[in-house]
Amino acid sequence: MMSAAQTLVSRLEALQCHFTWDLDLSRSLLLRCRDKLLDIGTENGNKWLGHIYNLRGFFQYKLGSNEDAQSFFNKATEAFSQIKNTDEGPWLVVNYGNLAWLHHHLGDQAESEAYLSKVDALNKKYPSPSQEELHPEIYAENAYTLMTFNGDMNLVADYFQRAIEMQPDMVEWNSWHLLALTYASKHSGTGLEDDIFKKMRISQEQDPENLNLAAHYLCQRAQKGESIEDEARELATKVLRSPVGSYSGLKPLLWVYRKYISDDEAIDLAEEALKNHPDERYLKRRAALCYQKRVFFSDSPTTTSMLDRAVSLHQEVIALYPDSSLKRKLHLAWIYSLSHDGKAKAEQIYQELLKSDLELEDKQMLYNYYAKYFRFQKQDGRMSIRYHMKAANIPQQSFFRTNSIKVLENIRDKGRDSMCGEIRRFLADLQEP
Repeated sequence: MMSAAQTLVSRLEALQCHFTWDLDLSRSLLLRCRDKLLDIGTENGNKWLGHIYNLRGFFQYKLGSNEDAQSFFNKATEAFSQIKNTDEGPWLVVNYGNLAWLHHHLGDQAESEAYLSKVDALNKKYPSPSQEELHPEIYAENAYTLMTFNGDMNLVADYFQRAIEMQPDMVEWNSWHLLALTYASKHSGTGLEDDIFKKMRISQEQDPENLNLAAHYLCQRAQKGESIEDEARELATKVLRSPVGSYSGLKPLLWVYRKYISDDEAIDLAEEALKNHPDERYLKRRAALCYQKRVFFSDSPTTTSMLDRAVSLHQEVIALYPDSSLKRKLHLAWIYSLSHDGKAKAEQIYQELLKSDLELEDKQMLYNYYAKYFRFQKQDGRMSIRYHMKAANIPQQSFFRTNSIKVLENIRDKGRDSMCGEIRRFLADLQEP
């Protein structure tokens, strides 16, 4: 017979919430996602505010701050109450599940039991429209969570689809379902299917205030060959007037500018946004990225003043994102390496990072960047190969490991490098993650 404690744990494990969704995240990913949530903004009218606070609470728990976790879970309860204009509903199932788990970890079993009872009452009062499925509110929150982690976008789209089939009148679910399909298509390489493109147009008409969706729709139209320059500039005017945050549409709109108008106009747009809100770190981050893309990939000459601005913005952004700045430090090192008097500074950044305590995936990123630095900036092919090997030799799946393996395979297949034999043996012995 199960003890009371075993029964409690069994009931907790049966909950649908962040504590049971197998979100086993590295510390560096948690910190990056926490920064991502902070940049969304918490202005009135954000339909995802309850979900955002739930996630922030879970992040704080995972990072060891139970007091902050409880504060955010309570904020989530309040946010749902304000957004839904009622104190009760199925959208609280995940929130109460999180609070039940948190109080269990805090050792307050009576409070944990109280929240379990609240979840039971909600499940009885608001059953799922389909007996074979979870409640649509749960699917939607799980999908939103995975989307924040840049998880499996096909799974995200599936969860949103299930929610929509049971509750089709939720405009924001339709919009985010289509965004998930858009992100999934980027990774598939097949592009957006025509029926999804049509649904995106309809969703954009139904959700006209969603400038983020509008910017993504503009991206898709441009990729299909439509002329969108005038509409992009019109949308930019709306984005500049909207509250600052990562849902404002600025990020995808800047991508449209860089890809289909010009890098310089993208920089002008980012600088205008920053001029309107000079202290917003998210806008500094977007501006820094525009300069980085201009400096790294444009065929147009780079001026000293442009390099200086790129450096100063990256330095500011690194200071403003102290817990998630590895990639920006690597970008800063590359920018430094492009100027004659900055090469020593670039090398100093790499050496400091090589000595730092990094998680495995972050080490792969560092080794991959450093390998490219040797190849393109120092013309040292041997050392480049060595660091690609270091990245590949860490048995953890990541973009940077895959990229380094591809580079090594290309060198091996061309057969011209003196290290081809060593590369061939290395790849043959490589451990799978």
